[in-house]
Amino acid sequence: MRLVPRALWNAAGASWRENFPLGGRDVARWFPGHMAKGLKKMQSSLKLVDCIIEVHDARIIPLSGRNPLFQETLGLKPHLLVLNKMDLADLREQKKILQHLEGEGMKNVIFTSCVKDENVKQIIPTVTELIGNSYRYHRGENLEYCVMVIGIPNVGKSSLINSIRRLHLRKGKATRVGGQPGVTRTVMSRIQVCERPLVFLLDTPGVLAPRIESVEMGLKLALCGTVLDHLVGEETIADYLLYTLNRQQLFGYVPHYSLGGACDSVESVLKRVAVKLGKTQKVKVLTGTGNVNVVQPNYSAAASDFLRAFRSGLLGPVMLDQDVLAPC
Repeated sequence: MRLVPRALWNAAGASWRENFPLGGRDVARWFPGHMAKGLKKMQSSLKLVDCIIEVHDARIIPLSGRNPLFQETLGLKPHLLVLNKMDLADLREQKKILQHLEGEGMKNVIFTSCVKDENVKQIIPTVTELIGNSYRYHRGENLEYCVMVIGIPNVGKSSLINSIRRLHLRKGKATRVGGQPGVTRTVMSRIQVCERPLVFLLDTPGVLAPRIESVEMGLKLALCGTVLDHLVGEETIADYLLYTLNRQQLFGYVPHYSLGGACDSVESVLKRVAVKLGKTQKVKVLTGTGNVNVVQPNYSAAASDFLRAFRSGLLGPVMLDQDVLAPC
């Protein structure tokens, strides 16, 4: 059961926006269109691969942003879906999520958190079982297993590799991680992550679907950091976040920023956040008697902090695809 602070009971009964204004937004401009090269490189490495691990953000399951080309172009290799960042996701409907994914043909699913190494130990046994139950094309004589890690940008592919390596080999980072998309840019050489069985992983660059289905899907992806914030606009993403939190009655942002109460106006929220954090700026205003310096809130800086708090889990867990899981 989600606990709502006593001071927010009135807010929980308030009327929030039922829709987010989506018109006139150019989604194609937000997302880079040069990812086909990465997908081709993955295909060329397939002959060396026994299994594919697809990593996705647990907050935007089961539909938003998963690249349909992965299944189409990466062949019939055994496929494991890892839903990472489970510590940031509202998983009360986990059973429905798994049922939905199974209906989509995805039977092998593991929820993980690389921050806590939660459930990560399940991955190697699951992978070896999948490989054992499949035919290893052209690789039957090899004793080691090679697994390709794929997914859209910034879902934690590199973090997952480091987590598996840490658990099984007691060794540190083998691949760079970052809070922004695009840290991994090429298909890397094999990284050993386990001794028994001998398992190597291939890290790959994030590859988005060639076409984002809707503006709202694009906003969900942007909210989870799969694209650089400035391409969409920090304040636009912050407004969509506020809309989402209020609709789901998730008011963790109120105590986090010591606000007087929940609010549906992003301008009002960001103004209060900016003042609280001291994120203000002096602006010269031309008047009839000359220039006057006026202190104004830095809305962009406040929006960036609001997004950072959400992405690090400080505002509480959330499920961005909640509507998909609602009963028909």
